[in-house]
Amino acid sequence: MNSPSRNPGISAKTAVRLPCACANLRRADRVVTRFYDAALRPSGLNVTQFTLLQALHHAPGISQKQLAALLETDSTTLTRTLAPLRRQGWLQAEAGADRRALRLSLTAAGKREYRRVLPFWQTAQKGLQQMLGKKMWAELVDVAVRTAVVMQETG
Repeated sequence: MNSPSRNPGISAKTAVRLPCACANLRRADRVVTRFYDAALRPSGLNVTQFTLLQALHHAPGISQKQLAALLETDSTTLTRTLAPLRRQGWLQAEAGADRRALRLSLTAAGKREYRRVLPFWQTAQKGLQQMLGKKMWAELVDVAVRTAVVMQETG
């Protein structure tokens, strides 16, 4: 199969509407992730790390199991992704009522880091919103959330 750059009818910047919803969603995910990572790069964090800081900022005391469910990620991947935040001293884990369930929250240093990086993330948010326009932005977020809910309910 020809790559888009070698096929004279398809430019590298053209997004072909593929018949597979998953392929289209994954492509959009990669493009948007690169956009956010570029905006966050000067901060030293990537969007995955910032998402964890953001989730812990908005849901302090969440269990690791609940955080994995919130982010739709498996426990092993989450543990690996949380490790750099722990090493930086941005994350604390305390035993919950059930001693097996650790409650995660940001340390004071983690809260400062979240506030420090927030403007970089806001730049990405505003940039994507401007590129899409307010209506499409709202539709994108709504469809993404609804898709996750429907898939969780059925699967």
